[in-house]
Amino acid sequence: MGFLTFGVMKIFKMLFWLLWRIWFYLLMGVIIVLFFPLLLLSVLREKWYPFFFRLAQLWARGVLLGMGFFTIVKKEQAFKKGESYMLIANHTSMADIMLMLVVAKNPFVFVGKKELSKIPLFGFFYKRTCILVDRENSKSRLAVYERAQKRLNQGLSICIFPEGMVPEDESIVLSEFKDGAFRLAIEHQIPIIPITFYDNKKRFSYTFFSGSPGLMRVKIHEFIPTQGFTVDDKKAIRTKAWDVIYSELK
Repeated sequence: MGFLTFGVMKIFKMLFWLLWRIWFYLLMGVIIVLFFPLLLLSVLREKWYPFFFRLAQLWARGVLLGMGFFTIVKKEQAFKKGESYMLIANHTSMADIMLMLVVAKNPFVFVGKKELSKIPLFGFFYKRTCILVDRENSKSRLAVYERAQKRLNQGLSICIFPEGMVPEDESIVLSEFKDGAFRLAIEHQIPIIPITFYDNKKRFSYTFFSGSPGLMRVKIHEFIPTQGFTVDDKKAIRTKAWDVIYSELK
């Protein structure tokens, strides 16, 4: 009898995960459709990006709430209006994108993998507003620096998940950081903002049959300055940023 009950519960759980994951993509698309005229207008010119960003924040809040995710944010330091930053965080979930949009106050541009541009509707706006990178192509990686520099010169911030990719092994707490985010931050002398997402792997990892609604805790750590540093200090700053996030996750 106990074995039968366990089997029935497992079937219900698998069915919940299936429907819940499908709902995630439907929710993403439905909100985009509702905002479509405004979103389309906002991507016609680069200088209108801040307007697109505010719409994206509304979209992100809608998706998170619709999935049953609730956020609590702890801040060690506050964003300053009009300032450019390099935002970095650990990366374990599709929900990281939405959570970063909700958490950050200053308009920023994602540097992300080109594969996400294939998602219907979402991909249309993703490839028109984000800096896409093909990690297998050295020319693509170089073009990222050029586009990021252009955006920073426009007064925007940049968001990079410095692990480079989501580790397939979910037992990995935090992968080694790549250099790109830190090199850009130093070259432009902008502060680095380390951000810890505590619960995203538990709530909505890339494992399809997993996750649950609930709390998503975030911590915005004290900013890491780059003023006066050079690319020779890149490794030390990268290590410091990794240590800050790892110490929270472990």
